Amino acid sequence: MSAWMAACAVTACALTVAASHAAAQTTPSAKSAPKGGAQLSASEQRGQSAATTQTVPPNPIIPDPRRNVPASIFTSFDANQKAQAAKVSAYLSSLQTLVGNFVQVGPDGSKTKGDFYIQKPGKVRFEYEPPTPIDIIADGSSLVVRDRKLATQDVYPLSQTPLRYLLSDRIDLLKDTNVIAVAADDLYVTITIEEKQALIGTSRLMLMLGAKDGQLKQWTVTDPQGYDTTIAVYNLDTTKKLDPAMFKIDFTNYGTPPG
Repeated sequence: MSAWMAACAVTACALTVAASHAAAQTTPSAKSAPKGGAQLSASEQRGQSAATTQTVPPNPIIPDPRRNVPASIFTSFDANQKAQAAKVSAYLSSLQTLVGNFVQVGPDGSKTKGDFYIQKPGKVRFEYEPPTPIDIIADGSSLVVRDRKLATQDVYPLSQTPLRYLLSDRIDLLKDTNVIAVAADDLYVTITIEEKQALIGTSRLMLMLGAKDGQLKQWTVTDPQGYDTTIAVYNLDTTKKLDPAMFKIDFTNYGTPPG
């Protein structure tokens, strides 16, 4: 395991580990949306904005690193902020499957792309485009970061990663998480969740949804060392049926190391 991976805390490790692997790689070309998705109904088509069907990868919005000031233990929200949080909670709870493309920006500014597949509750798969040899897979209880080139994988409890908030079957953000900030403007609704663990430190998850279409646009994971990994998503499809085998983790053997 690399020094960076060893230093990476469990609460934010999955995406930052993948970002550290990708840092030495060349940024790959854009990839089209996953094929074979079911057709949307007329009502579903009306409910989706042009942004959700874009084919050009978005430019992730990189948060200001100076924003990570200690949260007040007396944080309270007004009626509008509570309403915004309720809308985001309802949206996240309504999702059962979500498939699309992503652009990831690592702590060092390196950019990678790939496909992702979510099957709630608890299952996700991130496939990075070559030359990045990384897959991230969660099966509902565990999460692994696989390196296809080295034929290795690192295993973490899903319950200790911030991805579990995106993968929960039902969630009420204000009740089930420690929300420290709710903000909205003409473009985005932004909700920041903070998690403190005695042996690991404080990590944060910042969700950004479109203010007009209510769709997930990106999230940023901040690890306890203060490093940000941002993922912007696009070409979203909520109708695709996914093969359960996509989320199976082989804990006994993952390939044979080269040589």
